[in-house]
Amino acid sequence: MKSGGKTVDRIRIGIVGAGGNTRLRHLPGFRAIQGVEISAVANRTPESTAAVAKEFGIPRQFDDWRSLVESPDVDAVMIGTWPNLHCEVTLAALAAGKHVLTEARMARNLDEARKMLAAAESQPNLVTQVVPSPFGLECGAGVKRLLDSHYLGTLREVIVIGADDQFWDYSRPLHWRQNPEISGKNVLSLGILHETASRWVPPVEQVFAQSAVFEALRPVPEEARNVEVTVPDSVQIVAQLEGGARSMYHMSGTALFGPGKQIHLYGSRGTIRVLFGERERVMIGHSGDAELQEAEFPPELAGRWRVEEEFIDAIRGVKPVTLNDFATGVRYMEFTEAVARSIETNRPVAPPLG
Repeated sequence: MKSGGKTVDRIRIGIVGAGGNTRLRHLPGFRAIQGVEISAVANRTPESTAAVAKEFGIPRQFDDWRSLVESPDVDAVMIGTWPNLHCEVTLAALAAGKHVLTEARMARNLDEARKMLAAAESQPNLVTQVVPSPFGLECGAGVKRLLDSHYLGTLREVIVIGADDQFWDYSRPLHWRQNPEISGKNVLSLGILHETASRWVPPVEQVFAQSAVFEALRPVPEEARNVEVTVPDSVQIVAQLEGGARSMYHMSGTALFGPGKQIHLYGSRGTIRVLFGERERVMIGHSGDAELQEAEFPPELAGRWRVEEEFIDAIRGVKPVTLNDFATGVRYMEFTEAVARSIETNRPVAPPLG
């Protein structure tokens, strides 16, 4: 098979940033695909680069990610860094003629995401993909079948919940997600859960948001000091969807014994609740039912993580990326940017943004 005029039976992947998710999912995922070689790695330090290379048998190590991106021994780049490097590495990789798979969050802000999309559109022979939200991959096809069968009737309300105690303990060090220079404007689980909900419900027309920082100081052990936290640890949003449905979001990292991650869909005929935990559970009910019952879907609707397979299939020309291309990433970045602007101005904001 060919991509951009080159035979791509053998695809060499370069890894920029080998954090927890890259080691857990991406490296094993690529190694399981025939004809795919993980040829190079560049991590944050030479020591961590050497450790990853040894653990996964990666032949080439780079102290500088720019050298990896420009290497002739690399056909595609997997970006597993924090969000602050996603845009810069993507632009460099595309300019060097490399396919790109970048970890979510797509970027720190909408401006960076749009630059990434523009660069991708200028290189139509190269594959670009954002790692999708893992939530809903298991049950998504089943939920979609329910929606397509009009199980809900007319959609009325959507509730998106991501409330736990991740940042409840103020004595824990500042997390990278609490550093806006690294994580950007997307807060808590907002982007990842909104992305999941967007697979099932109409686009957002308007948002009105508020936020709070309940634990205002966090230690930075390596500097022996406390710093002020500026990224919210609690966010509430009301939104209007195309078609008239209303949506509410409750995001919190300070909810002790909180409900975790859930998406509720309420319609004129029925209810669908999706509960994310060790396994995904879909609870459904119609008028007249005594209580919600767990939905049972046929095996052919059971989904799974297949991000690396989809990326390689797209490079080989088997089929295009569905979860997620850069245009999809920009759409959810517009939502998180609209939420941030609403918080800043204390006013409703309507995406898409100028």
